[in-house]
Amino acid sequence: MKLLHIDSSPLGTNSVSRDLTRRIVAQWQSAHPATTVDYLDLAVAAPSHLDGDSLGFRLGLAEATLTEAQKRENAVSERLVSQFLAADVVVLGAPMYNFSVPSQLKAWIDRVAQAGRTFKYTESGPVGLAGGKTVIVASTRGGAYGAAPQMDHQESYLRTVFGFLGITDVRFVRAEGLAMGDAAKAAGLAAAEADIRGHVTEAANEGKAAIRA
Repeated sequence: MKLLHIDSSPLGTNSVSRDLTRRIVAQWQSAHPATTVDYLDLAVAAPSHLDGDSLGFRLGLAEATLTEAQKRENAVSERLVSQFLAADVVVLGAPMYNFSVPSQLKAWIDRVAQAGRTFKYTESGPVGLAGGKTVIVASTRGGAYGAAPQMDHQESYLRTVFGFLGITDVRFVRAEGLAMGDAAKAAGLAAAEADIRGHVTEAANEGKAAIRA
């Protein structure tokens, strides 16, 4: 089984989402000792945002017509989408920044959301091609948004994106209220720990991720 571990926070050892992804991966490996882990740190090695060069993979241009810059960017996109498709499990650290996700995480999503690779268009609408995976998101938030879901463009966006790619098993380990005082932070971290013990362990034990030969 292959697990892709992705962090996107630039806060290093001060990052709660990084701490949570480490715990999730350790829990998964405890349940599945044969799991191999591939690590991607988007704060260190984020792809560039889409521009005239990095859009090459979406334009369907013939290889002979590509500039050297477009070829390099195409190679980055191919590496990232191949890494994503090879994973049975994705553990993703996704802090909320200004009601959404970090821009480096959005840049990664823009590279892996590829027509013909992770989804396709049909006469009846888009169809995801990356199904059969389990995605576990370590979601961290300074505030609490249960009473204001219209402000949440973080978890709702990730659920939509992965659903569009055909992934139905998307789980959230959520720590919120982290900037609302010591008591709220402690409660948020305790809730996240309960999530790890609960539905993350359940997902591992149910074996919902496809095991590949």
